[in-house]
Amino acid sequence: MDKKLEIAVKALDSKKAINIEVKKVDAVTVLADYFVIANGTSNTHVRALADEVEFKLKEAGFEPRGIEGVSADWILLDYGDIIIHVFLPDAREHYNLEKLWLDAETVDIGSIIEKD
Repeated sequence: MDKKLEIAVKALDSKKAINIEVKKVDAVTVLADYFVIANGTSNTHVRALADEVEFKLKEAGFEPRGIEGVSADWILLDYGDIIIHVFLPDAREHYNLEKLWLDAETVDIGSIIEKD
């Protein structure tokens, strides 16, 4: 698995992100190779999740191309080949990226996230 992707997923998991899903989208779009989709329980939690991803990736030498939605219910972190989407539950349901990118392969992340 891509190191940057692994760091992002572990960062989300470490801060108790809910329903982390990774889609391998390179075969269906030129936007990125992977989308990481997760949600938090509140605006504060969503912000903390995004901050942790940004911190851990920066620590590993990766800088974002851009960050959008910092004060909204959906924060997008663009790392070029990986785009991380962190939602509030209602926003995730509304935008339903999993359905939009249904043709993309779902990546098994079970081996990199912590078990309860």
